[in-house]
Amino acid sequence: MNEQAEIAANDANAGAGCRTKEVTGRMVLICLVAFFAVVAGVNGIMIRAAVSTFGGVETANSYQAGLTFAREIAAVETQDALHWDVRAKVATSAGETALEVTATDASGNSLTGLEASARLVHPADRRLDHDVPLRAEAPGKFRGRTDVAFGQWALVIELSRDGARLFRSRNQVFLR
Repeated sequence: MNEQAEIAANDANAGAGCRTKEVTGRMVLICLVAFFAVVAGVNGIMIRAAVSTFGGVETANSYQAGLTFAREIAAVETQDALHWDVRAKVATSAGETALEVTATDASGNSLTGLEASARLVHPADRRLDHDVPLRAEAPGKFRGRTDVAFGQWALVIELSRDGARLFRSRNQVFLR
């Protein structure tokens, strides 16, 4: 028994160096409230970042957008029947983006009497779009310049005559 008493005394002395905290209801409540406060804080930051960078609304009226889409399909079929060849060259230099557009008919003749417009459309944010004012330099040849625009863009070119759009193209371009 003397040996057992000594072992019990050694165990008691060994436990004296380690203090264990008792888990109380107050501690659990504080941890639970702190956890949800951190989650709510991070959610608040992420919601603010999401709402301030992109509103998310692209189409105000989906019915009208559907009608517009049907008109666009008819316009594309009419455009394809013309067999026009419209080419664009885009270049960036000296703080500007330059655009040159040439338009010919199916026979290779320059198109006359046209008005041209162009736009560099940002893929994610409409606020960054650039209009490129085009001026006619010769029949079927247009040039324009805008602020420098590096990165990936959609180049939208429209040709019209007497206010009626006859041609529209949308192509991806990468400017550096």
